[in-house]
Amino acid sequence: MANPITLLSFFIFSCFALFPPTTCWNNETDVITLLSFKAVLNDPLGVLSSWNETTHLCKWNGIRCDRRHPNRVVAINLTSQGLMGRLSPHIGNLSYLRSIILEKNSFSGEIPHEVGRLRRLEFVKLSHNSFTGEIPKNLSQNPNLYHLNLMHNNLSGTIPQELSSLYKLKVLRLSYNELSGPIPPFLGNLTSLRLLSLLSCGLTGEIPKSLVQLGRLKFLFLALNSLIGTIPSGLFNISTLAELELSCNQLQGSIPDSIGLTLPNLRWLQLSYNQLGGLIPTCLSNISSLELIDLTSNFFGGPVPRLGKLPHLSVLQIGGNPIKDDINFISSLTNCTNLQDLYIYENPYLSGSLPRSIGNFSSDLTYLVISGTQIHGEVPLSIGNLVGLRRLALYNNNLEGPIPLDMGKLSSLQELYLGANRFKNQLPSSFGNMTSLNILSLRENFFSGNLPQSFGNCTYLLNLDMSSNNFSGLIPQEIMRLSSISTSLDLSYNAFIGSIPTEVESLTNVEKLDLSHNRLSARIPSSLSKCLSLQQLFLEGNQLQGDIPSGLKALRGLVELDLSRNNLSGPIPSFLAELRLEKLNLSYNRLQGEVPQEGIFRNRTAFSLDGNKELCGGIRELNLPPCKLMTRTKKNSSSLLKILIPCLISGGIFAAFSICLILYVYRRGRPRKNVASTASSVGTLFMRLSYGDLIRATDGFSEANLIGSGRFGTVYKGILEDGRTLIAVKVLNHVVKGAVKSFLAECNALRGVRHRNLLKILSVCESIDYQGEDFKSLIFEFKANGSLEKWLYHEKEQEQHRSLTMIQRLNIAIDVAQALEYLHCGTDSTIVHGDLKPSNILLDHDMTAYVGDFGLAKIISSMCPTQENSSSIGIRGTIGYVAPEYGMSNLVSTQGDVYSYGVLLLEIFTNRRPTDNSFMEYINLHNFVSTALPDCLMEIVNPLIQIEHDMSMINKIKDCITSILNIGVACSRESPRDRMSMADVVIELHKIRDCYLH
Repeated sequence: MANPITLLSFFIFSCFALFPPTTCWNNETDVITLLSFKAVLNDPLGVLSSWNETTHLCKWNGIRCDRRHPNRVVAINLTSQGLMGRLSPHIGNLSYLRSIILEKNSFSGEIPHEVGRLRRLEFVKLSHNSFTGEIPKNLSQNPNLYHLNLMHNNLSGTIPQELSSLYKLKVLRLSYNELSGPIPPFLGNLTSLRLLSLLSCGLTGEIPKSLVQLGRLKFLFLALNSLIGTIPSGLFNISTLAELELSCNQLQGSIPDSIGLTLPNLRWLQLSYNQLGGLIPTCLSNISSLELIDLTSNFFGGPVPRLGKLPHLSVLQIGGNPIKDDINFISSLTNCTNLQDLYIYENPYLSGSLPRSIGNFSSDLTYLVISGTQIHGEVPLSIGNLVGLRRLALYNNNLEGPIPLDMGKLSSLQELYLGANRFKNQLPSSFGNMTSLNILSLRENFFSGNLPQSFGNCTYLLNLDMSSNNFSGLIPQEIMRLSSISTSLDLSYNAFIGSIPTEVESLTNVEKLDLSHNRLSARIPSSLSKCLSLQQLFLEGNQLQGDIPSGLKALRGLVELDLSRNNLSGPIPSFLAELRLEKLNLSYNRLQGEVPQEGIFRNRTAFSLDGNKELCGGIRELNLPPCKLMTRTKKNSSSLLKILIPCLISGGIFAAFSICLILYVYRRGRPRKNVASTASSVGTLFMRLSYGDLIRATDGFSEANLIGSGRFGTVYKGILEDGRTLIAVKVLNHVVKGAVKSFLAECNALRGVRHRNLLKILSVCESIDYQGEDFKSLIFEFKANGSLEKWLYHEKEQEQHRSLTMIQRLNIAIDVAQALEYLHCGTDSTIVHGDLKPSNILLDHDMTAYVGDFGLAKIISSMCPTQENSSSIGIRGTIGYVAPEYGMSNLVSTQGDVYSYGVLLLEIFTNRRPTDNSFMEYINLHNFVSTALPDCLMEIVNPLIQIEHDMSMINKIKDCITSILNIGVACSRESPRDRMSMADVVIELHKIRDCYLH
């Protein structure tokens, strides 16, 4: 990049050579300044290409000149232009500059103090960048400044006292920085302020009373800090206030009764998650402009004011308060024709019955939550009028009677919670009309009769809970065919009879299956072996018979198994000792024979065998009798073994010698190829598998076992002859150029590396197939939930609308980041993966992510690399994920993986491929996301992330997702030196997860 001083000298010469003297003298300073500004920036989109000697200054992109001084720059606007680098201190030479807007780019470093020389400066917008350091104190030297926006940067320190001289300041936005200390009292002297935004700045102490002097204030945002004390009463007298947001602090006190008179223009009142108390002021109903009222999780105890006079009210949240009132107050809300979200939960003193007028709510009502109260009576028939509902939660109340037939009209409903009430009678078949349901919970009621077969229409169900009712009859096959169910199917504590339907094999994604405490009989179906994602299986308290089926050994992810209190017989299968069980209950059956002593059977507290009178052996703590019959049998067979063993040894030696001789003669007749030995490439292997073993495991590499294919090979699912080990076999395609090189690269990359988030290689097979051709394959652990790509872009007819939750997406992002950090810095050699993308990330039964496919991996050094360390070995990857610098040279670095990870992280949370055609002018996913942050955040993230959360959580979710996407943007920047390290990514993502979970 050119030195600014050299560039300046060059331009002075060019100016006199190319332009008339008048042009040079009139705008020489501004031209030179802007070229210096450009010289220190990376401009991947070429938006500054018009900034050159042949184009007039006032026609440069993003530049506006003064009308009275046509060659002097008065405004710079370069919003969302993908610019990267530092803000040049030469900016201080634009003496006529009144406005500078550089938001939503990737500027870094400190804001230069030379900005203080711009005495005409009025408007500064540097938000959504990565500026660091403190807020420049000499901004105080800009006496005309009325708008200062530094939001969403990495600024630190306190709010400087020097800003107290900016008496013309109308807008001050410092939110989402890393500031500290209290809110300075001098802000109250800036009486021209209309907007003060200090959200999530790490501020402490009390709200200064001086803020009541801001008589023109319209917007006050102080949420997500650690503020204490009471809210200054004078704030409620600022009649111009339109939005007051103080949520998520530790504020005490009450809301004054006069608020309805003193704040006539208030639109948003957000005071949730504080320690406020007293009565909810009745005169809130006088503020006709109110759109949002959020008083969640405080100590408000009085009746709820009748708010039917608020025509613009769209959100009312009063959950988590000890409010004493009759639920009939919601009748007044039916006049609020714009109401969309009504949250009344964990209000233990709220009583009464649901009024019939509930059906008079607007069809725009989307979320209705009334839970944790003392309300009683039946659900009115009119509930069926609320056709716009997506979430209806009436759980943990005292509601009773039958479910109204008209509830089936709620065809848009995605979540229905009616648990922990006193509902009775049969379920109406109209339930099957709610085909959009994702979650249905009817637990802990008194429902009876058969389950309607129409449930088979609910093909988007993820979680179905019918437990603790009086349902009877057969379990409908239609429910067992709902392969969409992935979280839980719970039919426990009912009176179901008959056998477990064999259609249970369709539940391939279910993690928890609970059919316990019913009256089920017959044998446990072997088709349960197809439920490979099962972690918890509860069948206790039934009348099941026969042996424990051997098919259960396929459930490698099983953690809890309870088969107690049945009529099971036969021996305890040895495969139970090989599963990863943490809890096992086989008590009160008719099991017999020897108790295993391996696996879970070593831990006396982890399993129970009580009530099985014919068991023997096992660990000493069981105090079971020895297995005498088996001991006698062993003695009788020992003499026979003494005769057979010498014969077997002799025969084995002869057979081995013959095989070696045949292979030696055969291989001498074939041309030798330059292939590294498997042992040296991969190191110590856990298995030795032959071509024949793999043929049998994959049923002859049948198409039924095909699970994927790529340029260099094809992947098959298999199960070894032990009947319990599931494997994935990657067979090399010798015809493709580079396939052998890819095979060796994968072997070398995986040699000696061990990490919980790297796909474990079980074996390597180099052999000759039955046609006499070379055969090479890698054998990995099989992952039950397939690739991340299938979860992000599933085909609905095959996957039945399975989707990832917010926490699953975040956990997957952390798993992959940890794997890359290990590859880059966790071993003696630095490994570059080279082809990170969703199809190369596999998910096991509990959705833990594993990075696989190291066919393009490179080992580039013997130490943890910095951003500049690289290799001259060429690398290829996948379009959209390949770092831009790979297209300009053969250099390979860990920062290339960081770029791919950044794109992947954005993809996980937006469900948009990096090659999506919809980006249009944004060019790529990086620009698309960075442009949308933060104002349009929820428009670009996967909509299911929003659906799974309460409105009370929405701000917290937005903050977490914003932080995550900012990491993705930072990792996928154009310049390698501007990207984060994977170590920093891991640290930041763990912080975000901790924040989300707490």
